[in-house]
Amino acid sequence: MKPFMKYGGIVASVILIALGIGAIITGLNGRSEVRNTLKQEQIVGTPDMDKQIANKPVDTGAKAKLFAEGMRGHALEASGGQVYSQMGRYLTAAGKPTNDEKAAAVNKETGKPVENGARNLWVTETALSTALNTSYFAESVAKFAIVMGFAMFLIGIGFLVMVYRLPWETAKAAERSRPPATKVAAGTA
Repeated sequence: MKPFMKYGGIVASVILIALGIGAIITGLNGRSEVRNTLKQEQIVGTPDMDKQIANKPVDTGAKAKLFAEGMRGHALEASGGQVYSQMGRYLTAAGKPTNDEKAAAVNKETGKPVENGARNLWVTETALSTALNTSYFAESVAKFAIVMGFAMFLIGIGFLVMVYRLPWETAKAAERSRPPATKVAAGTA
C-alpha cells in the first residue's frame, strides 16, 4: 500500500473517531440539559393526564410531550371544544363570543372591548405546549447525536483496522497465488 493511502486512511479514521466521540458528548450534554431544565420547572402531571405522568414529575422530553397533550385537553375543555382560531376575540354583554368590536361589552375601567379570556387561554397554552414539545424534540435530537456518534466511532475503528490489516492480508494473498519457483537444469536453454 502506498504511504499516502495508509496515512490518509489513518487520518480519516482518527477524524471519524474524534467526531464520533464529540457527537456522543454533545448528545449526552444536550439530553442532560433538557432534563435538568425540566426538573427546575417542577412540573407535575395532573391526575387526569396520561398514566405515565399523572401525579408524577415531568423530567424527560417524552413526559413533556405527554404533559403538552394533557394541557391541550384542558384548554379544549375550558373553551368548549374550540381552538383559538374558532373563537371570537371579544365577549358581548351576554358573555357570548364575537369578533365584532361594536357588539362587544365595554370594560368600564379601560373603555375597551372585553376580551374573550378563553381565547387568551389558548395563547398561553400554545406557548407552553410549544416549549414542552421543543424539549421533546431537543431530547430526540440528542439521542440521534448519541447514536450517530457511536456509529462514527465504530466506523472509524473499522477503517483503522482495515488500514493496518489490509496490507498484510494483501501480501499474504499475493504470496499464495504466486506459482512455485522451478529450477532450471544446467545445460538446458
